[in-house]
Amino acid sequence: MSLKTVLILLGLALATIFALVCVLLTRERTPRSCQHLPLEQEDVEDGQSLVFADLTAEEMSQVVRYLQGNLGVPLVDASRAKPSDNCIASVDLQVPAKAEVLRFLDGGGARPPREALAVLHFGNQAEPNITEYVVGPLPRPAYHRDVTVQKYGGKVPYHRRPVTGREYADINALIQGELKEAPRFLAACCESDGTDLVILTTAPRGFKSGDRVTWFVLFHSVAGTGYYLSPVGLEVLVDHGDLLVSRWRLRKVFYNGRYFAGTGDLEREFVAGALEVVRLKQPQADAVLGSMKPRRPPGSPGPVQFEPQGPRYRVRDNRITFQGWSIAFGMNPNTGPRLFDIRYRGERIVYELSLQEALALYGSNCPGGMSTRYLDGSFGIGRFAYELVQGLDCPYTATYVDRHYLAETDTPKTNQNSLCIFEHDSALPLRRHFSDSQSLYYGGLRKTTLVIRTISTLINYDYIWDFLFHGTGAVEVRVHATGYISSSFFHGQGTDYGNRVGPHTLGTMHLHHIHYKVDLDVDGQLNSLETQDMEYEFVKDPWSTQNTIERPYLRRARLEKEDEAAFLLNAPMPHYLSFVSPNTNKWEHPRSYRIQIISFAGKHLPTNSSMERSISWGRYQLAVTRRKEEEPASTSVYNQNDPWTPSVTFADFINNETITNEDLVAWITVGFLHVPHAEDVPNTVTVGNSVGFFLRPYNYFSEDPSVDSPDSVYFSPEQDAGACGANPLACLSSAAACAPHLPPFHFGGFLNL
Repeated sequence: MSLKTVLILLGLALATIFALVCVLLTRERTPRSCQHLPLEQEDVEDGQSLVFADLTAEEMSQVVRYLQGNLGVPLVDASRAKPSDNCIASVDLQVPAKAEVLRFLDGGGARPPREALAVLHFGNQAEPNITEYVVGPLPRPAYHRDVTVQKYGGKVPYHRRPVTGREYADINALIQGELKEAPRFLAACCESDGTDLVILTTAPRGFKSGDRVTWFVLFHSVAGTGYYLSPVGLEVLVDHGDLLVSRWRLRKVFYNGRYFAGTGDLEREFVAGALEVVRLKQPQADAVLGSMKPRRPPGSPGPVQFEPQGPRYRVRDNRITFQGWSIAFGMNPNTGPRLFDIRYRGERIVYELSLQEALALYGSNCPGGMSTRYLDGSFGIGRFAYELVQGLDCPYTATYVDRHYLAETDTPKTNQNSLCIFEHDSALPLRRHFSDSQSLYYGGLRKTTLVIRTISTLINYDYIWDFLFHGTGAVEVRVHATGYISSSFFHGQGTDYGNRVGPHTLGTMHLHHIHYKVDLDVDGQLNSLETQDMEYEFVKDPWSTQNTIERPYLRRARLEKEDEAAFLLNAPMPHYLSFVSPNTNKWEHPRSYRIQIISFAGKHLPTNSSMERSISWGRYQLAVTRRKEEEPASTSVYNQNDPWTPSVTFADFINNETITNEDLVAWITVGFLHVPHAEDVPNTVTVGNSVGFFLRPYNYFSEDPSVDSPDSVYFSPEQDAGACGANPLACLSSAAACAPHLPPFHFGGFLNL
């Protein structure tokens, strides 16, 4: 063998040895710390949470086919239906009765039959009406029963139905036809022929039951930006109450502070020189008020959160488990996110936690703005929760879940990736202490939280709905408001109703009030309500009796009746208010959960208003009532278009029944007053615009349960704080090598509109 061959073989051997060493070192250093760890054992039998699961797309289709074949009346697809047609308006889950569910979950009883709630608009009948049917059992329906009278005390009048997309399209066609009667005015005021103007609905629609008369506000439209900041000063009142679209009429026109009988009247006044016109330029895309297009090229990327060993939560079907938590989640197409059977360490704390309604009430010196009281549930809080943008709406590595709904069409729709789940590091200690006396040590725990999030776009506003689950056993509910403000054309004494935010744009004052249902089951279904607050007592000091001490003491009270537990909005409320169990903790205090509200609500509508009863839930920041199956929700989608005779009146729930050792529900209102200002352009920011509440354990445990967290940190001078085995923080340097391979960015949210 030649020397050359020997050298070549020796070189290959050395290279092989070097490669093997590298592999061994890599195996030792990276995979062991980066491989995904097995998740904790789940504490609820697999499949039980499906009793709360939203309908699948196939189940919705089965219900539609059943109704088409078994009602005996012609049904038109809602996307094409005229007011004079019959159609299926929506299909959603019929949540089983609580007693049936608990017999199944806790008592080994039979699984409740799976059923759907179908809402039908019957316009092609002698007496047009809205009817609700329970259809079941799924997935192969064999029966339906009319529950309308049971729920509402009678048939629901047809005029209460929400406005459909087809109805809006017909209204838009009517307005476009009417605008053709004022060509010279439109050219002068707006550099427009009317076809490039867009309309924005208001609600409610009139002043008395039976009305379906709506003000529509007109705006300049510019592709790629929100039109809500570009009003042209023109508003029209449309009567669309007749079953025949051909009989709809434009009843009134408003422009720049004046009212006219119609667009023809407006044109004649303009031609005669009797109309003061504000001449607006057609807005340009590169300079339009409210554009969200970036003004600078991208800079260096910001921080990215990731899980070194994979998610520490598990999502299976409609249930999430995380460090002792178990939550069943879902989405109502009208009222939005809903959670059920919330357990911590195997014990149910909340049976139901659900959004009920979102009210936006405006002021203005223009008719559209001054008459607007949006009840967003009637538009579809859950239905308009679109795809979330990974890395912005939620962390890039969050778990994204699709939601299905059936509304205004016979075909189910899917909002892909419209709900996200992630663990969030708040960069704040949950608890900590640095000891510098007696003994030296440091102890602490990072505040990481499980977050369930969805975001609804309701015309101009975007609501970020958050549900957070803490390691202390606390539940946090939070809503942020962002998106575009709504605006009126600035004229006259406009600043009495807001601030000027553009050349001709008035940001109109408004309030956002949000309502939640919280069915707490604290250590069992039977709870009472206890308040605690501080008072001062003046006592002589017991060691000399020469001086007086102002000593604070704790005043406890049990509230016995519903009327005592109805706390008016913005009125003083006890600092501590808790659902208490008959059972005690180790220290002989009742096991309790405290309700802590964080809100900056505006003033509720005066109770002498003709429509106040439709939003009477807003009277109270908190009301506690006995739970009743016939009181499942605080409002109805039908309240928007007939607030004068509401289908559901929350105030009637409060009738002074006893609330001691009963199954209780807390109804919570949070909100804020928003006076738009220059910094709301282009968008309202989330900073300072969040409200919500906490459900916090109060003597429920015998100590803070987070003490058992494996994330706890403790070290003293005698320890090696840099040892990974003793201090989780010392492991972070190696965990940084576990950065995940992120999939390419993708967004398909524009495809399903």
